[in-house]
Amino acid sequence: MLDWAALAKELVTLLVVIDPVGTIPVFLFAVQGVPRNLHRRFALHAVAIAALVLLAFLVGGQYLLETLGLRLGSFQIAGGLILFLFAMTMIFGDSKPAREIEEAGRDHLAGAVFPLAMPSIASPGAMLAIVILTDNHTASVGEQAITAGLLLVVLALTLVLLLAASFIHRIIGNTGASVISRVMGIVLATIAVDSVIGGFDALGILDVVQIPADSPLAPTIQK
Repeated sequence: MLDWAALAKELVTLLVVIDPVGTIPVFLFAVQGVPRNLHRRFALHAVAIAALVLLAFLVGGQYLLETLGLRLGSFQIAGGLILFLFAMTMIFGDSKPAREIEEAGRDHLAGAVFPLAMPSIASPGAMLAIVILTDNHTASVGEQAITAGLLLVVLALTLVLLLAASFIHRIIGNTGASVISRVMGIVLATIAVDSVIGGFDALGILDVVQIPADSPLAPTIQK
């Protein structure tokens, strides 16, 4: 029999670490130099890549970390540093890319990989959350398959919001997108710092006050 409370907790956890709504400003930031007719392909490309990465971590992430002898705290610190560097580009970068479209054959979808697919959608926090939620030592294959289904639901919601983001962009314009990008950059920087602190706590270097155990957020799975 399905444990609906546990499923709801997993769904909320995935929604928090992937953050579909928070991905919209990143999408708007990433597509500023991309022709509008490619925005839909840009979103599809990004979500598809993120899905492949997260599903790969679901299947083999734990084996990879255990094989390499890596600690989850170290993984979390590295992910936090990457997110922080990206947040700085959102806060202090140009409000609109200075360079023009160089040539018609340019690969406009390259930005769908970085920063949109990674580290925004398939963030280090999301990768870590997937590894923890599908712990091979405690979760059965069936339970892992259910988690994979919930992951795909969250990614589908992310795609819907990204497809709507182009319409939002037409309304708010580049100025509005710039403001949103900088505000979300500050939020992302805060999340990144918290991720690093959580990593130090997991390694026993710092003693951080723990989030209640029944919360969908744990220090080791924040985005």
